Amino acid sequence: MPRTVTRTPFRLTPPGADLRGDYWSAAASTEGGPPATDAAIVVCHGFKGFKDWGFFPHLCERLAEMTGISVVSFNFDGSGVRDSDFDDLEAFSHNTFSRELWDLEAILDGLASGRLGDVKVAAATRFGLLGHSRGGATCILKAGLRSQVRALVTWASISSVTRYESFADRWDAGETVIIPNARTKQDMPLERNVLDDMRANRERLDVLASAASLRIPVAVVHGTADESVPFSDAWRIADAVGDLARLVGVEGGTHTFQAGHPFAGTTPQLDEAINASVELFTRALE
Repeated sequence: MPRTVTRTPFRLTPPGADLRGDYWSAAASTEGGPPATDAAIVVCHGFKGFKDWGFFPHLCERLAEMTGISVVSFNFDGSGVRDSDFDDLEAFSHNTFSRELWDLEAILDGLASGRLGDVKVAAATRFGLLGHSRGGATCILKAGLRSQVRALVTWASISSVTRYESFADRWDAGETVIIPNARTKQDMPLERNVLDDMRANRERLDVLASAASLRIPVAVVHGTADESVPFSDAWRIADAVGDLARLVGVEGGTHTFQAGHPFAGTTPQLDEAINASVELFTRALE
């Protein structure tokens, strides 16, 4: 049955955060109507990502259209993006994994209550999570903490938060780490908050331990030519999950599955990643 997809922006302001997002609702037919399921899929961007980067709007629209399940995409409070492309580098510089878990919890709570800020949405009792890169690790950690999460898809996910410890000596010396953004030509600062968070919460932020605790279907989608996160991370995640994991190696796929920003259209690699995601969410959530 053909579905129309409506994109509704929202703003959610839990204590200490400002979350801007979109609610993608799929009607059962061109005549409209509520979603046919009490589930929702939440999509999480990664480091130097945001909800409107490249493939994310296309991904969200396709997920809603192909599954009939409502989809939420949003900017983490520490994404560095408010109204325009990286216009809040102060927030970016102090972002942590714990902060992202709180942000994601606020989104799930809003969906469960049927309200995202001032926007009324279909109340959800079951969730699917999809995270790209760093967002994949955040989704793994959250899936291990909230029983309503019934399906998980990771795209090019990191398998450990400890990769940021490579900057430890510079932070311990009182430096601010600068991350260049080749696309925007900005110098993006990172303060030591992420290091302090990792050191204080090692057990809670153990991505592979969380993956090993999961009892839900998981699709681990990763390009075999990922230039940012090695394919070995996908093996580690899938191995930790065990029999409930499906490892999808996208042959020749890059970190963003050959898609860029601004988005110039889909690619075979991106289509493969989307189709694998749709297959799992359809099976686990409908």
